[in-house]
Amino acid sequence: MDIYGSIDIKGIARYQRQITLKNFGVTGQRKLYKSKVLVIGAGGLGCPILQYLAAAGVGTLGIIDHDTVELNNLHRQILYTVADVGRLKADCAAEKLSQFNPDIEIISYPLALSNQNAPLILSKYDVIIDGSDNFPTRYMVNDACVLLQLPLIYGALSEYEGQVAVFNVADAKGTKANYRDIFPNPPQPGEVLNCAEAGVLGVLPGIIGTMQANEAIKLISGTGEPLINQMLIYNSLNNETYKINITATAEEESQLPLDLDAFLLTDYNWFCGIRTGADDVFEMSPGEFREIMFDDEYAIIDVRESGELPVASFDHIPMPLSELRKHIPPINKNKVVLFCHSGVRSHIAGELLHQAYPDKEFYSLKGGVLRLN
Repeated sequence: MDIYGSIDIKGIARYQRQITLKNFGVTGQRKLYKSKVLVIGAGGLGCPILQYLAAAGVGTLGIIDHDTVELNNLHRQILYTVADVGRLKADCAAEKLSQFNPDIEIISYPLALSNQNAPLILSKYDVIIDGSDNFPTRYMVNDACVLLQLPLIYGALSEYEGQVAVFNVADAKGTKANYRDIFPNPPQPGEVLNCAEAGVLGVLPGIIGTMQANEAIKLISGTGEPLINQMLIYNSLNNETYKINITATAEEESQLPLDLDAFLLTDYNWFCGIRTGADDVFEMSPGEFREIMFDDEYAIIDVRESGELPVASFDHIPMPLSELRKHIPPINKNKVVLFCHSGVRSHIAGELLHQAYPDKEFYSLKGGVLRLN
């Protein structure tokens, strides 16, 4: 039964507090039910976004995520439990949300979003919410939303700080800003650490994700003032917030793919400086690393910055990636193993060193030092 065509007792009971709100009412609730929202990522940001939009009564929720639940997710991804470890996040989230609110439709996409499948998937929805954690996906989703003329609600996290913005929605002057207008160029690989490398306070994704859900509800219902052409920055250590106005520019618009054909041909990994071709750095598993960690034939190098935890309990040479970008020091051994937190920076460092020493063998510890614990 469509409880929103003539709001019945069950509909009033579930959403009574929203329906009672001035300037929201039955009209706002109907708009939510008729809307289709796609959430990209069912992790730290995605969990609160999905939970609150399902609770609010968004009629169709899409969830796209190819990852599985891990134990180290649970301090911030509170939609999951220990029993869910190893399950696909998209399917697991869909199952739980369907039990929580059986009146709405939940669509699961347990796959990796790419520029090949993004246009077809995104075009089925009214609002896109980006809860991803990497730059290639952010630029790809932004460009797809611009080309498809879809509102994009952006969120990002770093340690104790979070960002929220609404892109590709016209302001009172008819101006639409997008992600490239504030971040025209991606950082160098490894320059901005992800949550696995830099860490994140467990409650922060809940705060920022809830803000993203709030922006979606405002956009859909026509209530309040969404963060159109603005970015809100929140610091959880001191509860300071401030806003940045984002100006759309013709220069940045020229960097967008001209059309969907150009979008399909864009290599977002390459754009963000991530190599996808032949690789000169080999991966070494934690098991293989344990076998050679006391072998004098290998040099073991820590490319993390000074003071990063956990402290390595084996002999190693500190050589931060930030210093390697400026200066390549002498390497005495012919076999070199590099490690960081998760294996991202060590791979980048290996490529830098291989350029200077093409005759040496370079290995990156797969999964980083965290996999050794």
